[in-house]
Amino acid sequence: MAVKKRTIDKDLIRDLAALLKEVDLAEIEVEQDDFRIRVSRTTTGVPAAPVAVSSAPAPAVSGEPDSTAASPQMAADLTQHLGAVPSPMVGTVYLAPEPGARAFIQIGDKVRKGQTILIVEAMKHMNEVAAPHGGTVTEILVEDGQPVEFGEPLMIIE
Repeated sequence: MAVKKRTIDKDLIRDLAALLKEVDLAEIEVEQDDFRIRVSRTTTGVPAAPVAVSSAPAPAVSGEPDSTAASPQMAADLTQHLGAVPSPMVGTVYLAPEPGARAFIQIGDKVRKGQTILIVEAMKHMNEVAAPHGGTVTEILVEDGQPVEFGEPLMIIE
């Protein structure tokens, strides 16, 4: 008995690949009768990296105020700042598209609404964060590789 060789439907593969991109999926699998096809794509984002955790700086002993330590009141005030850009999710923030690359933005840069300003990695998926409005970046409140919480202020754009 001769075995029927199945031809690969390249149009189906192209359609599935287009669907992946359109709905922002990483993988899709279709099964029909005894035929199964899986199409997946790799992200071009920043690979997951270990996060170094450092302790907060020690309080100033000389009686002078410590300008590097933010008080809980100051952090609360930043969430209410009109130019604050909150984290859209819990994850790890990356300031550049890949290790060693130039950061998306720096203090003093002018950004436009919708421009990518950083990446938040969540569950091994790189999520580009876009500027919610145009303006000038006056503060960057996070460091590269820092874990962030939902709603945590990431930067100030005025």
